[in-house]
Amino acid sequence: MTSATISTETVQGTTGMIRSLIRVMRSILRSKSATLGFVLVILHVLLAVLAPLIAPGNPVKNNPAAVLQLPGGPFPLGTDTLGRDILSRTLYGGQYALAVSFTATALAVLLGTIIAGLAAYYGGWVDQLITRVLDSILAVPAILAMLVVVTVFGSGPWVIVLAVVIVYTGGVTRVVRAAAMDVMPKDFITAARARGEGVVYILSREVFPNILDVVLVEFAMRASWVVLLVSSLSFLGFGANPPTPDWGLMVAENRSLMAVVPLATLAPIVFLATLIVGLNLAADGLAKSLGIDRMKEILG
Repeated sequence: MTSATISTETVQGTTGMIRSLIRVMRSILRSKSATLGFVLVILHVLLAVLAPLIAPGNPVKNNPAAVLQLPGGPFPLGTDTLGRDILSRTLYGGQYALAVSFTATALAVLLGTIIAGLAAYYGGWVDQLITRVLDSILAVPAILAMLVVVTVFGSGPWVIVLAVVIVYTGGVTRVVRAAAMDVMPKDFITAARARGEGVVYILSREVFPNILDVVLVEFAMRASWVVLLVSSLSFLGFGANPPTPDWGLMVAENRSLMAVVPLATLAPIVFLATLIVGLNLAADGLAKSLGIDRMKEILG
């Protein structure tokens, strides 16, 4: 194969990917729920990115002279038991939640998509082996599996990422594999094999671009679960370590003071809830607009 042919195919593959993304964006704009969901998610991303500019104080600095302050003055949402500004901790908490959750979800979806593509391409005993291994992993409850990983390797952002990848890769693989299985019998796959194309070319140029919508929906849906799971780990004491500004940790630290400084608990809950609702709306709206039945993919 000449360099000119490779260059032409590269351009065609890139063009096809761009067209797929444009089609997905148009589908999002046609769906009110998907649009609302993406607006909420984008708002959270902006608040997290701009936190250093809009936060009124240091999120981890103790201020013994301003313990349990009510909202007002230099503390728009009040302070916690250590005198830390609640609004600042809530805004910076979005950075931790989004960075850890989105990184973990992206890695799980990427790894699951690659494994699913290999299972669909080779089929036979390879597919059966991958399926059986993943089924055994899926048999363990997510929160229990993550607690085991955190207990063995300790806490920290990258340990949480590792735990999420271990827990959710199997589910992603199962869904994406079903979509890839529908693509493999197509004529363009047969033609690619007849030309002598390898597994990397067929998966990256022929299979994955045609299941991009399924992968995107899976990412949005898994991200909402991961955000909640990561916050749950912090709430249980197995996630972020103090004084890290984290929503789950903030709820755990201030839940006994609801009657004194309710916003110390309510603020992170509201931020967490709106992010999860946004991700769910985006995933559901995107699935409906693209005509994807997730239950069919899971059962397939």
